[in-house]
Amino acid sequence: MQDDLQTRWWNLEAKLVERFNKKPDLETLLFLIGIQEFGQIKEKFTKEQKQDLMHVAVCSLFAQSGYYEMMGKDNEGWPHFRQLKPLPELNAKEQEDFLKDHILLYFQTNALTD
Repeated sequence: MQDDLQTRWWNLEAKLVERFNKKPDLETLLFLIGIQEFGQIKEKFTKEQKQDLMHVAVCSLFAQSGYYEMMGKDNEGWPHFRQLKPLPELNAKEQEDFLKDHILLYFQTNALTD
C-alpha cells in the first residue's frame, strides 16, 4: 500500500512539474486546492487569508472521507465546514500519507490532471 501511494504521488508530482515547471510542496498544494475551493483568484492574499485557504483545503480534502461537511459560504464567499467525526490519531509520517492520499483523490475526482 505504501509503495502504491508513493508511486501515485510521484506521478502527480510529475504532472504538476509539467504544468507549472516546478515541483510544489504540500503547503503549496493546499494553497492551490484552497483557491480552487474558494473559487476566487486575487492578485494578493493576506497571510491570514493564505492560512484560511489552506484550512479550506484540508476541510475539503477530508470531506471526501466524511470527516467534514461544507455548511455553506459566507457573504464573502468563504466556505465553512463542520467536523462530523474525529480524524484518526496518526504519527507525523502517517498524517502526511493520509493527507497525500486525500490530495490524490481530490485531483482524481476533480479531473485536475490528465
